[in-house]
Amino acid sequence: MLANPSTLFKTHTPESAGVGTVLLRRSVASDAAIFIESGRVALGIASAEPALAGAPAGNGLEHQLGVVEGPAWLEANAAVLNLPSAMDAVAETEVVLRRVPLNEFRETLTGGSPAVSAVLADVARAHRQQTELAVSRLSKDAEARCAEWLLRHAQNSDKGVCLVQLQQRKRLIAAQLGIAPETLSRVLRHLRERSLISGSGRTVNLVDPSGLRSLAGV
Repeated sequence: MLANPSTLFKTHTPESAGVGTVLLRRSVASDAAIFIESGRVALGIASAEPALAGAPAGNGLEHQLGVVEGPAWLEANAAVLNLPSAMDAVAETEVVLRRVPLNEFRETLTGGSPAVSAVLADVARAHRQQTELAVSRLSKDAEARCAEWLLRHAQNSDKGVCLVQLQQRKRLIAAQLGIAPETLSRVLRHLRERSLISGSGRTVNLVDPSGLRSLAGV
């Protein structure tokens, strides 16, 4: 468990952030864990387009996936796993926050128990995977999502071939990707036509992994 916040924060000065302040950027590493003492922060995917002059004020997110309201940690799973934020975080109201350096934050976790640390890391990874899936569904088209899924499930055969064994039915894979089974079949056909993958049935050979990474944006 985390140490008492009042003890942890004694040496960290509170900061104020106005409405619209970007507190975390998706895929950008932070050197601190952020604790929201008061106020509300929206989580999601920021718009790639600049706001139009005279447009009503908003949180700057094209897709909103959640809200954090203080007192609460902001994207704690990223801090636990030492990963960049999976989402953009923008202040919806005036916010009071404290930044705790990552090394200090992690030293306070679990009281030094390896067993508790392992459970905490597992919980953080599970939450992270769900977040990444939600973000992927909103920010990437069907081909990019499929390419990312193939890369995530790839393995090397004893002959040095990079491949994916489709152990689930296509309708279940399609459900994970947030697309229809017919769309998945069409996407796989397009990837074969572009010589990015080959094979049929339950074995998919990744002919051009670098091309798939480019398509997936990873």
